[in-house]
Amino acid sequence: MVDQYRRGWALRYIREARAELEAAKQMPYMAHGLILEAIRKARNAIYYSLGEPAFIEAIVREAAENIGNERDPILKRLVEIEGLLQQFSYIEELDKEKAIRQADSLIQLASEIVETVMGEKVTG
Repeated sequence: MVDQYRRGWALRYIREARAELEAAKQMPYMAHGLILEAIRKARNAIYYSLGEPAFIEAIVREAAENIGNERDPILKRLVEIEGLLQQFSYIEELDKEKAIRQADSLIQLASEIVETVMGEKVTG
């Protein structure tokens, strides 16, 4: 069960991730940074829905170091999200349309994870 504090942050991060992605679509000259921020916020929404973000981050970092050993599908996705964040952080010129599609898919995944953990529909 997620406490109200973490629940509020998880929902806020999902809303903000969606808003960042919409802004990236509207302002292509700022898309790279906005897409990166949208992915970070989607990741943070998942972290808050699962518990203490610092603890979850440590687990993900350890799993990323032991690639291939993740049996948990959510942990596997979190490792993939971290990889995507790293990739986008180091690429100066990215295919914005492809990046927007990837970020959109990731935000949808984050919404589904948050909904599943919290047992309620994410709106907004």
